[in-house]
Amino acid sequence: MTLWFVFALMTVAAIFAVLWPLGRGGRAQSGGSEVAVYKDQLVEIERDLAAGLIAAPEAEAARVEIGRRLLAAAGSEPAPDGGSSLTWRRAAAVLALIGLPLVAILVYVPLGSPRLHDFPLAQRDRAPGMQQSLENMVAQVEQHLEKNPTDGRGWNVLAPVLERLGRYDEAVRAYRNSLTYNGESAERRSDLGEALLAAAGGVVTAEAKAEFERAHALDAGEPKANYFLGLAAEQDGRKADAAAIWRRVLAKAPPDAPWRALVQSSLARVGGGSAAPALSDDTIAAAKEMSEGDRGAMIRGMVDRLANRLKQNGDDVDGWLRLVRAYVVMGERDKARGALSDAREAVANDAERLRQLNEGLKNLGLDG
Repeated sequence: MTLWFVFALMTVAAIFAVLWPLGRGGRAQSGGSEVAVYKDQLVEIERDLAAGLIAAPEAEAARVEIGRRLLAAAGSEPAPDGGSSLTWRRAAAVLALIGLPLVAILVYVPLGSPRLHDFPLAQRDRAPGMQQSLENMVAQVEQHLEKNPTDGRGWNVLAPVLERLGRYDEAVRAYRNSLTYNGESAERRSDLGEALLAAAGGVVTAEAKAEFERAHALDAGEPKANYFLGLAAEQDGRKADAAAIWRRVLAKAPPDAPWRALVQSSLARVGGGSAAPALSDDTIAAAKEMSEGDRGAMIRGMVDRLANRLKQNGDDVDGWLRLVRAYVVMGERDKARGALSDAREAVANDAERLRQLNEGLKNLGLDG
């Protein structure tokens, strides 16, 4: 309501600024007109003649000249505005003040949507308009590539969009062309492997695994390749190998890596979740020298500090996952459920963070 009031106030102010001059009468000009000046001059001549300051012939000549000018001025002076002109101008001002907002409202009501809510960013990608926009972009890039098939940059742009649209076979072809015309890289090999995996319905086929292995050979730290190599091990029934791969990935991952939650949930799925929040190498080394009681107290302190931090900043999905997992491992399931409730409340307005949180909690027995 405040916003609508401000808009209304601004509209009224703008209308008054434009129409105020219409409602004002013209300034009286009779006192300063030429006719009045000449009349004053005639009076002055009569006064000077009576006082003997000028002779009669000079006075008569002056009267003739001033009379001539007076007639000319009287003929050219416009007729004064009547009261009706001012009345009409004021009526027009009032009509505009009332009519303009009324017309605006009558036009907006059938066409506008005053109750339309915000369109969350996470949903915009799934909007029909966005989908149509992507299809149009794909068509334009494909037309360009038909004429310029060796344009590596064009294949780089096209491949991920095709994958996003679910056209996986075409995405595979685009990634292969990107490799051909842009050269080898661990990231491109991983992208090709992911497209092959998507085309196979989420199964890491031998062909996809070969691409991930090539990416790993080019860059042993490439996270996507390492993640899917762990997934391949899991699908082959080698859960211990999968857990070992994913632990190495997490050990090298930046704290703010967006894919940490996915790797952690996968690690929990194969039974490789850690018993406490992630510790630095120095902390782990120090913990080995502690007694069991001291080590437990240290872990408890870390968990409490993490919980306090998340109360101040609840956007850290990775932190919430570590906190819930720590409570589960320590057997404090009520606290784990409480942390889960707090986490979902903290990220309720962010669809992507909520999705990451739910993915990470699937295998902790608390996702219901």
